[in-house]
Amino acid sequence: MSLPSSQTANPRLARILSALFYGLSSFLIVLVNKTVLTTYRFPSSTCLAIGQMGITILLLYIGKLYNIITFPDFDRQIPKKIFPLPLFYIGNNLTGLSSTQKLSLPMFTVLRTFAIPLTLILEMIIIRKQHTFSVVLSVVFIILGALIAASFDLSFNLEGYIIVLLNDLFTALYGIYTKEKIDPKELGKYGVLFYNASFMILPTLLFTLWTGEFWQAVSFSEWTNIYFTAQFILSCLMGFILLYSVVLCSYYTSALTTNVVGALKNVFVAYIGIIIGGDYTFSWLNFIGLNICMSGGMSYSFFTLWSNTQPKDNKIEVMDAISTHHREDEKNATCDLEQQLLIRHDDK
Repeated sequence: MSLPSSQTANPRLARILSALFYGLSSFLIVLVNKTVLTTYRFPSSTCLAIGQMGITILLLYIGKLYNIITFPDFDRQIPKKIFPLPLFYIGNNLTGLSSTQKLSLPMFTVLRTFAIPLTLILEMIIIRKQHTFSVVLSVVFIILGALIAASFDLSFNLEGYIIVLLNDLFTALYGIYTKEKIDPKELGKYGVLFYNASFMILPTLLFTLWTGEFWQAVSFSEWTNIYFTAQFILSCLMGFILLYSVVLCSYYTSALTTNVVGALKNVFVAYIGIIIGGDYTFSWLNFIGLNICMSGGMSYSFFTLWSNTQPKDNKIEVMDAISTHHREDEKNATCDLEQQLLIRHDDK
């Protein structure tokens, strides 16, 4: 999916389309991963992540080879430009897949909403971004709904809760640093995707060899099942599409908006899990919490995606302030010079 440049097209349309693309991609990959890891009981979420990284590298390399896309060739400056993003990328990928395997769909989606306040706080700390009261209030409603739903989870899994909360932290950091790294003058969107996967695929593969997960995946009995193989390949392809949609959404909107769109998607997934998931224990309070989450997410969407104006980027604001300060200094210096000339003229 290719979106027009925000400089030549309607910025609001670009924000909406990129957000919808990410929401749809994220929705589909959760369902596919759930099928591979839970329905077919594939033994290693890490090996599935390796497959997704491998497909990402292959597709981007072919695209660059045939001049369909462009990104910088490798040089000594690439690691300096890309890190620490690959660490957040692999952490986000592995914890996301593992938590999908260990939690029911509804509770996975509820706990994932905690990535939103983490992103909001980290944006304020790392990139000095300020948020309006309406945005903060919407986030509060999202978290309130999540707390209500999670407090009455009837299928509590401590390990799953810890992993998904770690996933929230990695998601927040990945989104914020992606926004910083996708500058077209640096790596660009495709460069970020390619070098993220390239730097982390080998360490991840070595990790699976050390833990024994690699051999468990190789000896998995369902490889001869054409339906499972098709689902596995689809999951790998969807991994690439999801990563691209995250970068695109972060580029046109922000890390916070990307996570809110993910939360809205997650609520839809939760509703589907209630109906067809088979691993959800219904409770009215849990259901009410899900609906509060949706209400907060919808209000956030109204205040951001559908707004005709976007707040200026903090870097632009800083540069504007510096420029204004310099103009004032120049003006003051000119006035001082004129006064000195007048004084000298009077002395004469």
